[in-house]
Amino acid sequence: MDSPAAPSVPRPAAPVRPEVPITTTAPVKRERRWSVAALCIVLAVLAGLGAAAAVTSASDRTRVLTIARDVPAGQALTDADLAVAEVSADAALSPVPAADKASVVGKRPAVDLRKGGMLTTSQLAAGTGLGDDEQQVGVQVKRGQAPAGTLAPGDKVLAVTTPAQGEQQSSKEAEAPPSTLDATVVNVSRPDASGTVVVNLAVATTDGPLLATRAAQGRIALVREPRSS
Repeated sequence: MDSPAAPSVPRPAAPVRPEVPITTTAPVKRERRWSVAALCIVLAVLAGLGAAAAVTSASDRTRVLTIARDVPAGQALTDADLAVAEVSADAALSPVPAADKASVVGKRPAVDLRKGGMLTTSQLAAGTGLGDDEQQVGVQVKRGQAPAGTLAPGDKVLAVTTPAQGEQQSSKEAEAPPSTLDATVVNVSRPDASGTVVVNLAVATTDGPLLATRAAQGRIALVREPRSS
């Protein structure tokens, strides 16, 4: 007798796979390549502009004269007073070219020149009234015989003759206006320990000997004229 057939077992269904969109990586790579290329182009342009700016800046630099050491106003410039430096061109400045060094030596500045500064044409302007065409007299001025710390090159002053030490004056002489000489300050020395300074004055050629005589006697006091006049 035949045995009954075993019942068939159904096969398990295969798991359902989620639907995954089909993509390709080629567009991403292409977009990335374009970004890198664009960045390289920008960097190349910036590098080119920087190099052009550097070349332009270097070509705009010029050699000019500078001050190697302090020089008071009115003192003739020497070769040792001048140095050469390179600076960027600036339309607002009027520096003296290094090529003019030979012609500058011997000139007298109208203002005090400080070490490290750039020499400009205005500092060497002609007609400053500093006595190139006049006689110059050094006057030793003690404290109280001139305005303290206010005299500067170019100032107009009156050199006032004061009475000699121990000189007796009558009341009429005391009331009379003192004798004065017109002068221009060329430069002023630094005060010594007692406050005394030496003021170089430019005066007319007819007044130099008289001023020198009175200065040697210590009979000169200085009065500064108004600067607005």
